[in-house]
Amino acid sequence: MLSEQRTIGRRAILTQIRRIGPIPRIELSEQTGISRATVTTVTAELIDRGLVEEIPVEPEGKDFKRGRPKVDLKIRGDAFLVAGVKLANKSIAIVFTNFSGDVVGEFEAPLDRTNYSPQDLVKTFRKKIEQACNVADIKLDNISAVGLGLAGIVDTTLGVVRWSPSLSSRNVELGKMLEENLGKPIFIDNDANLVAKAEQHFGMGKNVSDFLVVTIENGVGMGIVLGNELYRGTRGCGAEFGHTKVHLDGALCRCGQRGCLEAYVADYALLREGSLGQIKGSSDADQDEVAALIESAKQGDKTAQTILQRASRMFAMGLSNLINIFDPQLIILSGERMQLDFLFADDVLESIKDTVVQVDAPPPEIVVHKWGDMMWATGAAAYAIEGLTDMELKGMAENAA
Repeated sequence: MLSEQRTIGRRAILTQIRRIGPIPRIELSEQTGISRATVTTVTAELIDRGLVEEIPVEPEGKDFKRGRPKVDLKIRGDAFLVAGVKLANKSIAIVFTNFSGDVVGEFEAPLDRTNYSPQDLVKTFRKKIEQACNVADIKLDNISAVGLGLAGIVDTTLGVVRWSPSLSSRNVELGKMLEENLGKPIFIDNDANLVAKAEQHFGMGKNVSDFLVVTIENGVGMGIVLGNELYRGTRGCGAEFGHTKVHLDGALCRCGQRGCLEAYVADYALLREGSLGQIKGSSDADQDEVAALIESAKQGDKTAQTILQRASRMFAMGLSNLINIFDPQLIILSGERMQLDFLFADDVLESIKDTVVQVDAPPPEIVVHKWGDMMWATGAAAYAIEGLTDMELKGMAENAA
């Protein structure tokens, strides 16, 4: 019991140093509610472990009291080097960060296909990691852990991908396979969860305790942060917003079921409807097919307009349901494919107010945060840092036992 309490204290102190640092010990005690004596003991342990370091504080003014120099505490950046990977539909993005979360290298490359056998994905993964290391002038042996985000349903505890559009098989022990291949700890999660991690550590959710991130990419995902903690659900599928049902026996979704929100909102769903209506975009050849569909709607094509209007209504319905269920402080619409601005047009977001529970308080703020795959990869790196931290704290507890 004492060992468990000490681990909880170490985690609380380390988390606060990461969140606020540089920070003096006395403020750590005040902000965590942990006694000054315990803070002194624990931070000494963290310094000995190499996770935290002291930095001198410049005295203010010329007339300052003599005595022991003041120091603050901060995360020791060079303690570890990690890689964060975002596996997208047609590309892979890799970010290298130190233990403080500072980016020290980036790499992005196309993929030769969208769906892999587990064995082929492992080979491709290693090849891309090695290429990224060469570009960033980093040795693969110096990387302590890798975080991976991909679309689908992931059991984060077991490292098992229950289903992903990137894999040809279900229930793949991808974490184990990658660890055996790379010889490093691998931390896998749904990519939308890692966007929430990135927003929590570096983005719009940094100072918000309860928020939702809805990602709009090749599919529709969601990350849930409640009480500053990421919520995944019992089976790892507690945030599958894209697969909530909006139409009984409706359009076919790529997950194999019908009537999912994603089957009306995702880019493949829009293109499917467009091909049925035989829409041909008037845009330049360099623009993708989704852009061509949107352009057709702007040019007055009635079929294209109907497709986008239905997608907007379905999306607004989905957001209304989220507000009614969670009542969060903030909803962040995020992702690379945010050119789908018809989904969050002013009239669409305004319509949500009429379909949520009415109380004498304004509804949650809905904001748009456009970013690319590199930021998703940064969220994966943050997840790897958290995993490494847990491993280090476990090791400290075992050594103390």
